[in-house]
Amino acid sequence: MKKYSLLLLLVSLWHMPAMAQLRVDITSGDFQPLPIAFLPFESTENDDKPDVQIDRLAKNMVGVIHSNLSQSGLFKGVPRKDFVEDSITFDEFPDFGAWRLINTQAILMGKVERKTEDKDKNFVHISFRLWDVFAQKQIAAFNYKVRFNGWRRVAHKISDHVYHRITGEEGYFDTRIIYVAESGPLNKRSKQLAIMDQDGYNNHIISKDEGLILTPRFSPSRQEILYMRLHPQSARVYWLDLISGKQFSLGDFEGMYYAPRFTPSGNGVLYSYAQDGNSDIWYMDLRTRERRRLTRHSAIDTSPSPSPDGKFVAFTSSRGGKPQIYVMRNNGGNVKRITYGQGYFSTPVWSPRGDYIAFTRQAGGQFAIGVIRPDGENMRILFKDFHVEAPTWSPNGRVLMFFKNEKSNKDGTGGRTRIYSIDVTGYNLREIPTPTDASDPAWSPLIF
Repeated sequence: MKKYSLLLLLVSLWHMPAMAQLRVDITSGDFQPLPIAFLPFESTENDDKPDVQIDRLAKNMVGVIHSNLSQSGLFKGVPRKDFVEDSITFDEFPDFGAWRLINTQAILMGKVERKTEDKDKNFVHISFRLWDVFAQKQIAAFNYKVRFNGWRRVAHKISDHVYHRITGEEGYFDTRIIYVAESGPLNKRSKQLAIMDQDGYNNHIISKDEGLILTPRFSPSRQEILYMRLHPQSARVYWLDLISGKQFSLGDFEGMYYAPRFTPSGNGVLYSYAQDGNSDIWYMDLRTRERRRLTRHSAIDTSPSPSPDGKFVAFTSSRGGKPQIYVMRNNGGNVKRITYGQGYFSTPVWSPRGDYIAFTRQAGGQFAIGVIRPDGENMRILFKDFHVEAPTWSPNGRVLMFFKNEKSNKDGTGGRTRIYSIDVTGYNLREIPTPTDASDPAWSPLIF
């Protein structure tokens, strides 16, 4: 496995004045996207000679940043034809009065250059400035020195900076998605572990071994994953460090253990363990391999998901007669049912913010992705279709990804499976591009 190298080598914070009152309210779905002008990034020529490579990189960076922010649903780019100025240099102040006339509220400008003092010409310097038009102030500015092939990650980081300065919350663009890449006929699917950037780029398979891959899960604190591998005669859960490539099995136990999920610290694992016709929730300390049983019930208890502070666990149980979502303390005590709606509820996933638990519901011949407060209040359905499942949260708790499986045709064709995202208000549904069918997405924490 290739080592995922840290591309960012230098970040320097320039002097910034106090934060202006430029804000996007992202707590409800009735906001209007904020108009922002993405000015062409300046590309500095090297030794007075045109640098086609740098010029292309500058254009590509603006494209990625524009795509990230626009697809979040919170921003809309000012059309290029409406620009009141297009050729100001990086060191100039915008004409704020002219931009206000067309209701532009923010301006992003940047510069990409190679510097003659760099002995290694594979490095590039990337700078950006973010302006609040109505306050006539610069509200963010950073400089990066990075290897040339790291430009896309810098574009994601700039997107995160803009998102944070305008919404007041952390972004989610410099992240990755682990998922199951599916191919082959519907009755004999190949399922492999794959990874990509959150926008669908840098997509590649990372498992080459035999067996079906299921339910990959990111650690909320590190670039590590858990996943389940099914072989003809066995099923095991594996831990994998994406940086070092180190991997090991959590153990070879009697019965079947499945649906693993990291605890918030990344040092423990919650999982389901089925033996003798019964399934309960267990905990394993990854450092000592000590195991502890959390539930003891004749019903099926599965799909554990810890709260961000680690004090509680959401899980699915049939102890009420059909699958519903319950919440308990991390020692297995004080079990409380929180869903009572029509249908079957499963795959609970606690938001990183702690304010919601996402779930899958099956009712009335359809599946749905929804959210509910941990106390059982304010349940909302975000999306319904033939088959949707496996929600996963962005690290800022504002966006969900899930997979959607379409109906197959009578002749066995069709049945396309793809990953989608939607924000927590139920708006801005979009497909995440993958080269093959894709299921079971899991969102990484921000990369540092």
